[in-house]
Amino acid sequence: DLGMSDSLVAKAIAKQPSLLGFSVENHLQPTLQWLKDSGMDESKGKKTIAQFPNLLSLNIEANLKPKLQWLKDLGMSDSLVAKAIAKQPSLLGFSVENHLQPTLQWLKDSGMDESKGKKTIAQFPNLLSLNIEANLKPKLQWLKDLG
Repeated sequence: DLGMSDSLVAKAIAKQPSLLGFSVENHLQPTLQWLKDSGMDESKGKKTIAQFPNLLSLNIEANLKPKLQWLKDLGMSDSLVAKAIAKQPSLLGFSVENHLQPTLQWLKDSGMDESKGKKTIAQFPNLLSLNIEANLKPKLQWLKDLG
């Protein structure tokens, strides 16, 4: 139980009405517990769930664990992973193969310093959520054009 206010609950349901169809005992509560066990800060948990209620609809084994493991495999500590997820919970909704890994590779190919990459992702996890063609490439080109 996160003790969310009525307004936060309404906001979450408005964003993800399918939550009402999930079993509390078999899906929602275990997912929430897994998120807490994985380092989700309870004080920020309410805001995180209200911001991205889809988190509670994701399957632990098929969706959440692989994304968390991918972030850890980058060499990020548990605290950096938790920080990144708190800032950009939608990261857990993206495909590793089709979005996260290609975006990270593009960032590296574009000059992101490998040694600072972990901290960069922890501080600005939204970089991984951006579309390469529609967002990242045009912005990088604009910066290059500045000289």
